Amino acid sequence: MITTDVAIVGAGPVGLFAVFECGLLKMRCHLIDYLPQPGGQLSEIYPKKPIYDIPGFPTVLAQELVDNLLKQAEPFHPTFTLGERIEKLEKKGEADFLLTTNMGTQISSKVLVIAGGLGCFEPRKPETQNIELFENGKGVSYMVLDPEMFRNKKVVLAGGGDSALDWAIHLQPIVQELTLVHRSESFRGAPDSVGKVMKLSEDKKINLLLNSNLTKANGNGHLQSIEVKNKAGETQVIEVEHLIPLFGLSPKLGPIEQWNLQIDKNAIQVNTDDYSTNIPGIYAIGDINTYANKLKLILCGFHEAALMSHSAYKYINPGVKYTMKYTTVNGVNEF
Repeated sequence: MITTDVAIVGAGPVGLFAVFECGLLKMRCHLIDYLPQPGGQLSEIYPKKPIYDIPGFPTVLAQELVDNLLKQAEPFHPTFTLGERIEKLEKKGEADFLLTTNMGTQISSKVLVIAGGLGCFEPRKPETQNIELFENGKGVSYMVLDPEMFRNKKVVLAGGGDSALDWAIHLQPIVQELTLVHRSESFRGAPDSVGKVMKLSEDKKINLLLNSNLTKANGNGHLQSIEVKNKAGETQVIEVEHLIPLFGLSPKLGPIEQWNLQIDKNAIQVNTDDYSTNIPGIYAIGDINTYANKLKLILCGFHEAALMSHSAYKYINPGVKYTMKYTTVNGVNEF
């Protein structure tokens, strides 16, 4: 059995930063993740995607951010159970929790932190005829793991959120020809990204099709063309080697739904004083929680991790007075 102070379900960026914050308070952390490596969605879905809203980094690649977070947590010696999913949660006594994974691994902890991002997720797929015939390496990808696989290829992106916009900007210099298809005439992403995409369209560096939907995928063993219908009912056939629909992820909480937590629309309700749940000793941070005016941003998850850690310290050490220290004065090795 693994014994720790804080068990963190989810080894994405918010879970990794929680290790650092808990480490400053001398709490040991063990992370559990269903994915085979730390990093969550950043490592699994878009490791080479640039991220623009991390303070102090005008731009940072997703995997680079994960690597830096791991390095930041390293002085506090976190341990990991990877490739396994928590199936069972038990409360032992007044304060301890016992977690059991699908592989039978057991973790005993004094505090449980759920930092599972969107939980167990799968991509939302467009209602496009024949699209399933070209999945699994035959031309249709629901995520970008390595932009280099699209170098000098004809690519169609579909979507209107930040992911579609960011990848359009990032892939444009790499691919031979890029088309962005969006079902509306306005985008949901950051205004700056929208502006950049519109400029690329004006400069004829990308083909922008608004008020349009993917209707049919065609090919012989591998994707060769995609049919797109606009609002007027006109159909256009686009030659393409790769189609990347980016319509977001469909979240599934999985076993977490059975833990008697307060759930609202696939997210865990928390108290914003410290991001605690309705069960004492259990916290939820990052995209998996919900509260008024919630923003699903990594930097917001970092803030939640900091407040959570101080509350967790008080929960584990009732009545013990803690004096706030600053890393700028003491340095990490002083904690």
